Amino acid sequence: MLLLDADRPEPVRGGARELAVFLTPEPGAEAKEVEETIEGLLLRLEEFCSLADMIRSDTSQILEENIPLLKAKVVEMRGIYAKVDQLEAFVKMVRRHVSFLEAHVLQAERDHGALSQTLRKWLGSSGLPALGNRWAPVAPTFELPALYRTEDYFPVDVGEVMPRPSSCQRRL
Repeated sequence: MLLLDADRPEPVRGGARELAVFLTPEPGAEAKEVEETIEGLLLRLEEFCSLADMIRSDTSQILEENIPLLKAKVVEMRGIYAKVDQLEAFVKMVRRHVSFLEAHVLQAERDHGALSQTLRKWLGSSGLPALGNRWAPVAPTFELPALYRTEDYFPVDVGEVMPRPSSCQRRL
């Protein structure tokens, strides 16, 4: 243990001073550490802001380029949808006309076809083949009703398909 001598007060005081300086924090060093931390945070904040600005500019550029393209595609799709709607209307019309024609064909078969075959069978069974050939009825012509022309709904290039006559006559 160190005893304090009254004879040597100076070394003790000097040691105490050194110890006090050693143990007392330096405000300059702490301030430097805080400044370095703040500078690091400011640097990170600046990097974040530049990244956010870059994202904003990229987003703006993408929107400026892609929105007009998307609008053009929407307009194009509206045209396609209109064509599909027209095609659906055409198919409905064709379906009605086919049903109408089927009814006419069935009626024509009932009126002409069944009577002719019955008459031929009766004449053939009578044993008079010459009479059956002589009395064979001439099938009347059947004129289709004017319904529609596909070319009116789907224009065709002149070089692709040769035009057909508009009236069709068939024999039953």
